[in-house]
Amino acid sequence: MGHSSIHQWNPFSLSLTHYGDLNSMECGRKPEHSEETHLYYQVLNFGMIVSSALMIWKGLMVVTGSESPIVVVLSGSMEPAFHRGDLLFLTNRVEDPIRVGEIVVFRIEGREIPIVHRVLKIHEKENGDIKFLTKGDNNSVDDRGLYKQGQHWLEKKDVVGRARGFVPYIGIVTILMNDYPKFKYAVLFLLGLFVLVHRE
Repeated sequence: MGHSSIHQWNPFSLSLTHYGDLNSMECGRKPEHSEETHLYYQVLNFGMIVSSALMIWKGLMVVTGSESPIVVVLSGSMEPAFHRGDLLFLTNRVEDPIRVGEIVVFRIEGREIPIVHRVLKIHEKENGDIKFLTKGDNNSVDDRGLYKQGQHWLEKKDVVGRARGFVPYIGIVTILMNDYPKFKYAVLFLLGLFVLVHRE
């Protein structure tokens, strides 16, 4: 809705702007309000970029079936399979069964950050419900110590996604932003500044 509204407004606005610019140039003066107009359009462009990124993210969620289709590995518990800073691509289709040896990203009640570990064991109930146990490749014990008190198995509802591919170390910037808040603010400031002042 915001985009169509801008499209309807642009022709009239631009015709007035160009008319003013021509008059100013004829008199040898600098066009009025050119800087303000440029800044206004740069802010709009920034908003369009953010909106487009959100739309792409929502689209990935629909296609992959995962609430977080792309995640960054934050610890070394899955080395040597994955290292800190690796970027993982996830899917979480309902029809795909959980298998032993599969690498899953899951949430634990009471923990804000999801965990990426390997399925160690599967327990199937008589009614067909599947429960499973996980473990980090670089850990000496399974994950029961990480689960909430009294929980011994995970269920499919706990799964955020299954790892289908990765790009090594590309997510290290995200880790730096989490570990060093000042670095995060500096990056966001520089990105915003670049969008606002960049001239095509």
